[in-house]
Amino acid sequence: MGTRTAALFDLDRTLVTGASGPVLARALRAAGLAGAPIPGEQLLFGMFNALGENLASMVLARQAVTLAKGRSADAVRAAASDAVDELVTMIAPFAWQVIDDHRAKGHVLALATTTPHDLVTPLAQRLGFDAVVATRYRVAADGTYDGALDGPFVWSAGKLTAVQRWAAEADVNLSSSWAYSDSFYDAPMLSAVGNPVAVNPDPRLAVLATTRRWPVRHFDVPDGVAKVPVVGLEVQRLLLSLARPEFFPYARFDIDGIHHLPADGPVLVCANHRSYFDVAAMAVMFARAGRPVRFLGKKEVFDAPIIGALASALGGIRVDRGTGSDVPLDAARAALDAGEVVAIMPQGTIPRGRAFFDPDLQGRWGAARLASQADVPVVPVGLWGTERVWPRSSRVPQVWNVMAPPTVRVRVGEPIRLDSDDPDTDTRRLMTAIKGLLPDEAQQWREPTADEVATTVPPGAGETTGDVERERRRRPGTD
Repeated sequence: MGTRTAALFDLDRTLVTGASGPVLARALRAAGLAGAPIPGEQLLFGMFNALGENLASMVLARQAVTLAKGRSADAVRAAASDAVDELVTMIAPFAWQVIDDHRAKGHVLALATTTPHDLVTPLAQRLGFDAVVATRYRVAADGTYDGALDGPFVWSAGKLTAVQRWAAEADVNLSSSWAYSDSFYDAPMLSAVGNPVAVNPDPRLAVLATTRRWPVRHFDVPDGVAKVPVVGLEVQRLLLSLARPEFFPYARFDIDGIHHLPADGPVLVCANHRSYFDVAAMAVMFARAGRPVRFLGKKEVFDAPIIGALASALGGIRVDRGTGSDVPLDAARAALDAGEVVAIMPQGTIPRGRAFFDPDLQGRWGAARLASQADVPVVPVGLWGTERVWPRSSRVPQVWNVMAPPTVRVRVGEPIRLDSDDPDTDTRRLMTAIKGLLPDEAQQWREPTADEVATTVPPGAGETTGDVERERRRRPGTD
């Protein structure tokens, strides 16, 4: 039994999004090493992208060795090298983090794929992998393929055989190793390792993974984010389609500045916090922008029955205030590094009592630290009126108020950069930018009535003064 631990990655629909075949085929044709596309080729690739491996595509893959007869192995490797840049862009964003994590732990990184060895080795080398377990074509004395395989066809049971042979030669212990694949046909390999992971599983593998309690992941979204089985649609995208004003008849929405939210790429969105309805207002905003988002939220949300599981499934990032843990910021940083949108409310919680009416917004340092570390633009958002839809003193939104619904005002500001290396300075700058997006009535202090103060206190919390001066003196990063 080997002494080393490995991480084995399948290629298509696992490490890369979709199929690598079209990219490699174009490279071979450009080098004069392949003829015109075969009839139905694009249909097969489309079926593969949607549903995974099928017998028809594998029959064609098995016959490819015959078609390669007489081709120069060196020329094929050169063409494959030309395709690497495009293939790298297809690596699923969160796959990078999994690879880096295994590398940091000293695990052997191996690419295990049916795709011919000479076609995938350049990519594996670019990724810094230690080994390639793939279908090999036999090379004749003149350097051309002779039309036969050199070893097993690395698919299904054949992949398991190839992996076991490689593990024995590389001193790898499969029982302590990981394997990642999307395909039901890779069940033999997945069953042979101690840590199987179904990635973007095809329908049959999804069922098998559920039966055997294998973890299921999707490398194009953060770990734990749910997707609709088979179609692979992120649940949040489905729910965002329901985040439309007509689904909230007890509120009107006045939203402006959506164009300031980038259409793609990483961005940190920071808003003030006035109500439990803030998230719904921002969901409507993000739905209009057409971008899913990862919200940082208090642990109480994630601990709640039903809502907590839903928050996690939507990619929410749990924050346990007062622990000083960097775990939430690390998770948010990972999402930003993968090109996602992260939303945070720097105030941390809704101010209570008289502090709720303070025009000088007080923020914690987390957003400034995150923006500086990730080096991403920050888009400020000013929310107003959400407290009239769902005051903190109420356990539910005022859904009965459909005859004269209050207006929720959402203003999206121009992106800013927080890079002063001083989280206190950056936090103050951020909160000033958010304040500037609020209406005139939010800019000046006014003494609230007793009834107004009462609406800022959660049910059962008792009376509170909401000391304004204490909030103003509070150092944002210390609580």
